[in-house]
Amino acid sequence: MNISIIGSGYVGLVSGACFAELGNRVICADNDKQKIAAIKKGIMPIYEPGLEELIANNIKKGRLKFSSSIKEAVKGSEVIFIAVGTPSLDNGEADLTGIENVAYNIAINMTSYHLIVEKSTVPVETGKWVKQTISNHAKGGVKFDVASNPEFLREGSAINDFMHPDRIVVGVESKKAEEILTNLYKPLKAPLVITDIKSAELIKHASNAFLATKISFINAVSRICDKVGADVMEVAEGMGLDKRIGQSFLSPGIGYGGSCFPKDLDAFINISEKLGYDFELLRAVKDVNSQQKEFMFKKIRDVLWIIKNKTIGVLGLSFKPNTDDIRNAPALEIIRALQAEGAKIKAYDPSAMKKAKEVLDGVTFCEDSYNACRGSDCLLILTEWDEFKELDFSKVKKLLKRPLIIDGRNIYEPEALKKMGFTYICVGRGKRG
Repeated sequence: MNISIIGSGYVGLVSGACFAELGNRVICADNDKQKIAAIKKGIMPIYEPGLEELIANNIKKGRLKFSSSIKEAVKGSEVIFIAVGTPSLDNGEADLTGIENVAYNIAINMTSYHLIVEKSTVPVETGKWVKQTISNHAKGGVKFDVASNPEFLREGSAINDFMHPDRIVVGVESKKAEEILTNLYKPLKAPLVITDIKSAELIKHASNAFLATKISFINAVSRICDKVGADVMEVAEGMGLDKRIGQSFLSPGIGYGGSCFPKDLDAFINISEKLGYDFELLRAVKDVNSQQKEFMFKKIRDVLWIIKNKTIGVLGLSFKPNTDDIRNAPALEIIRALQAEGAKIKAYDPSAMKKAKEVLDGVTFCEDSYNACRGSDCLLILTEWDEFKELDFSKVKKLLKRPLIIDGRNIYEPEALKKMGFTYICVGRGKRG
């Protein structure tokens, strides 16, 4: 098929590259001319494993191209995916300015039938407004359909998630739209959920809100474990083996971050308020997540006593491993809290340091994990990158001023580090941690 993706951010780039890999002809468009020029040169605006190679391969095969012209994208496709950002406003509401602008520009450039598909995460009833905007500005007689096709891509494993999805959700209003999207996704051989547009829009927000709830629940349980001396890792394992619960998203730590969960949770709370329902459960989820970072900061203070003038080695800046995304990263919030108390921070992250340098002042960025350890009063683990799990702890012990590791992600075995002479502080592992 001839497809265009409007918006070449995280979702747009991954989706465009994967659609091209499936054999479609894809135009990825973005109004950021510098971004488009960089991508054409092979310079990616984001870090995602395998993405650079996938894009290069499909450009070479002539299936994928990039443009800063929405007009070109509209003219060259039948199916148009809207994948622009929907950032949070101060009141938690999603900013849909980008969606409206794209809908308008699609409308004024259409000369034949198009299927316009919401790929961005949007509040319920956005599809109605997209349809209204296009109807208001399209040339008379030009037919179109609007559909919703929310994405469920996890940063760090997005290509695999696209190619091997748990399900594909499609919200449509016409048989023609249903047939087009069914045929488009047929090669993936995944369960297809066909529904109305409003239900599809709600599925995305409800899914992310539920996953955030699981994370906050196990973090709340970790607080109880700390108080009674139980091991939250064993509790999570025992819970997760129940097929009704499942093991995913039951990893205790310093809370969720990134661009999706915080934004989508706020938007869902705001949507509910507008509809006359107070979603108190999600407010509690948000509160627990915020408290978990405060809980971690208290652990650091309790073991260091005085934070002022202490040098703290930090491993991990991105909100999760295998991405350079630092949006709403718990690590940044904890670092700023430590700096406010007078701490000196030495930090290392495999991919996120370039972006972190733009938003963190007064931090010494190190070339590797061991340089972050050298001369530090303690080592603080804030993102669970695999390479941090493979450290030479005899070397770490020699480099630190004192053998103290504070692990906000529970990536090490407490007993093993204790036998090596470390003081090991973690999350929810009680007297054993």
